[in-house]
This record gives sequence, structure tokens and C-alpha cells, in this order.
Amino acid sequence: MTPPIVDQAKADAFAEKLVGIINNGSLALMTSVGHRTGLFDAMASLAPSTSNEIAVAANLKERYVREWLGAMVTGRIVDYDADNGTYHLPPEHAASLTRAARADNIAVFTQYRSVLGGVEDGIVDSFRNGGGVPYSEFPRFQQVMAEDSGLSIGAALVESILPLVPGLIGKLENGIDVLDIGCGSGHAINLMAQAFPRSRCVGYDFSEEAVGVARAEAGQLGITNARFAVRDVMELEASGYDLVTAFDAIHDQAQPRRVLRSISEALRSDGTFLMQDIAGSSHLHKNLDHPIAPFLYTISCMHCMTVSLALGGEGLGAMWGEEKAQELLTEAGFTRVDVKRLSFDIQNAYYVVSKV
Repeated sequence: MTPPIVDQAKADAFAEKLVGIINNGSLALMTSVGHRTGLFDAMASLAPSTSNEIAVAANLKERYVREWLGAMVTGRIVDYDADNGTYHLPPEHAASLTRAARADNIAVFTQYRSVLGGVEDGIVDSFRNGGGVPYSEFPRFQQVMAEDSGLSIGAALVESILPLVPGLIGKLENGIDVLDIGCGSGHAINLMAQAFPRSRCVGYDFSEEAVGVARAEAGQLGITNARFAVRDVMELEASGYDLVTAFDAIHDQAQPRRVLRSISEALRSDGTFLMQDIAGSSHLHKNLDHPIAPFLYTISCMHCMTVSLALGGEGLGAMWGEEKAQELLTEAGFTRVDVKRLSFDIQNAYYVVSKV
């Protein structure tokens, strides 16, 4: 067999790309450390400072801070003045790295790097033997996901997301029955209950830990019109809901078709299902220009898909896409599906769904 002809320039460019992947992957891990330890938040309010001054401001150990700063400086994230031995986080960089940046804080997402890396052995085994890695093997995923969801939902829920449904705000103000599927830590339900005290809000999730967090937040906020329950959402006992929501939850389900049918049955005939899920296409080639497609496919492979398969489920995955979503929603009995986007949210699509 004749050896393939190698385009050396192309080979060199690809090798350079791989070196960049190694460096950027390492920087993602160190950015996660900077977020979790509060280093970016501390540095954002400091003038150029020594490693010791930064460590004191962040209440951390200087030797660790100094080594972390080495990665940040060589990664061109933090500026370094060699003559004075001082470090500075430019405000242009802080705008994407600090908690003060709120929805623009990209550092939050770097936490997935270590969370997913912790289950790599189980994922490799699943590649070889099938099955999947159960939810219980992701000890910090719920916490990171709650912080992630807080960025995309948070203040935007009442101001931008709920108004995507025509007339919904008025109905919520008058008082309706609301159910959130896969509510996680319950922040969305608590926000709705707080903003619309006449409405009756319920959140279901299969994680006892998440439901415990949801109840605790409701208690801290003094909310009395929200309740939470640990429940398998494939079979919803109650019906008669005016609004059912699912924020980034349907693609994780072991049996998404059954869950969607249950949602359809739980809604009143004139009710609305509002589903937030990953924006993308069911066709791989249409995702080539998606700004965070590699990130989303990675999370799908190493969490969303494998958790579903571990339960003997369909393994739909996060990148099921709008085409597949339309198919499953129609199959579940919904006759109208409007897909909407928000200009500030590159990750999600919003489906306004009804039976009439």
C-alpha cells in the first residue's frame, strides 16, 4: 500500500493546534480554581499587587497563589510587571471572570472541566462495555449546574424568559398553577413564586439533595406558595397545570418521550409548556459554526447521555437539536411549537408549546 502523502504545513498547523488544546485545557482548570477560590474577584478590586498582597486579599496561601499566577500570566490572562513583581487583572478580562460580571462570567463554565474529568474512567469503561455512569458519580455537578443555570435564568427569568409566552405574565399575576420538571435546586420556581405570590408553584426533581436545597432557599426567602417533591417525572400523578416548565432538563431524562407525554397530560387543554434546552441542530454538520459546540458535545457525552444510559434510557444527549425536539413534542401530543431565542443566550433555545 502506498503511504499517504502528508501535507507538512497542514500537519505542523494541526500539531500546533493540539499544543494549544493542551494549554487551553490547563488554563480552563486553573480558571476554575481562580473562580472557586475567589481570586478573580479579589484581584478585580486591586491595583497591581504582589503575590503576597493578592493572597492576603483573597485569604489564601501565598505559595499556591504564586504558582497559580504563573499559569495566569503565561496564559495572558493576568498582566505581570517583572520590574516591580506585581500582578494585575485587566478590567477587560475581569468583565468575563468575576461574579460581579453576573451572566457574562464565563469562569463558571470552566468548573465542568474538573467535574467531568473525575468520571473519565467510567466513561472509558462505558465506551468499551456499554451502559453509563450514574448521576451519583458526579458529586459536584448539581452545584455547578445550579450556578450555571443561575446565569442563564436568574434575573432573566421574569424579565425576558417568561414574557416569551404571550399573556403569561398577567396570568401569573392573577394566579395560576405552575409545575417545574427537573427543578434542580429550585431557583426558577422560587423566583416565580416570589415574583407572583398569587400563583401556586411546584417543583419536582429526583435528587433529594437538590430538593433539600430548593426547600432551604424557599424558607430563607419566606416563600409560602412553592413546594418541592422528590419524584420521577415519567409519571405525573397530578394534572390541571396552567404552566409547566423544564429548564435544561428534558434531554437528561432516561425516557424523554414518556416525560413529554406526562407533561402533555398534566397540562390543562389551554395550558403552556415552556421548555428551555440546548440550542443546536440534530444534524452534526449544521453545528460546525456553533460557538460552543465542542463544549456542549463534551458535556453531553460525559454527563447528559451517559446518565440516561446508566438508567437503561434512550441516551438522547444534550445536542438532540431543534429538529428532534419538534419530533418528540409532536409525538407527545403538542400541536403548536414555537422556537424562540434570546440575544444574550448563545447556549439555549426556548420552546413555547401548547396543545391548541
